[in-house]
Amino acid sequence: MELNSDFTKRVLVADRDNPWRASPSAGVERKMLDRIGDEVARATTIVRFAPGSAFAPHTHDGGEEYIVLEGVFQDEDGDFPVGTYVRNPPTSRHTPSSEPGATIFVKLWQFDPDDRTQLRIDMNTAELEDDPARVGVAQTTLFADGREHVGLEQWSGGITHGLDASDGAEILVLDGALSDGDHSLGPRDWLRLPPGSVAKLTAGPDGARIWKKTGHLRAMLAE
Repeated sequence: MELNSDFTKRVLVADRDNPWRASPSAGVERKMLDRIGDEVARATTIVRFAPGSAFAPHTHDGGEEYIVLEGVFQDEDGDFPVGTYVRNPPTSRHTPSSEPGATIFVKLWQFDPDDRTQLRIDMNTAELEDDPARVGVAQTTLFADGREHVGLEQWSGGITHGLDASDGAEILVLDGALSDGDHSLGPRDWLRLPPGSVAKLTAGPDGARIWKKTGHLRAMLAE
């Protein structure tokens, strides 16, 4: 299966227009954002776990990166409530489940094969610092290496800034609203900008809280 698999193209997926689809695991549904492959795939997805649902134990040969958007996600390492950012690197293994139910944004098979960094970050308590180059934007780095940069940003209401996506960029709106001039993005809306592009973004009147990743698309296209 291929979905939004041309990484030289701009893609915007509005959550409200993206239906839930059943997965092979009972009680687990998903909204696909991009995908190359079938059940073992390079994929970006929003996944919803019904209360008491689980996946079978498995190894992430290509790594797994996720944000808990709703409920509590669980595995052998503990409970991960809303706002938790997790990186499970290649060769990691777990049995994901959710007793109370959970929704996550997850990226699979998108790691450097040699990456072994495991992270658990509570974005609710992460300390943001004002960006000296962008008035009204506070930010923190969640993860960075020579291949990619992953950050959390808080934009004040009504501000406008350009986004240099020379190495590609990917944005998930967590709270508030953000406009690219043609479309308004709300919570769980996802924007992917190809390498070599630029965008002008404006926060809604109540601001916007976003997860942003850069660099990875350029690295992937160079592989």
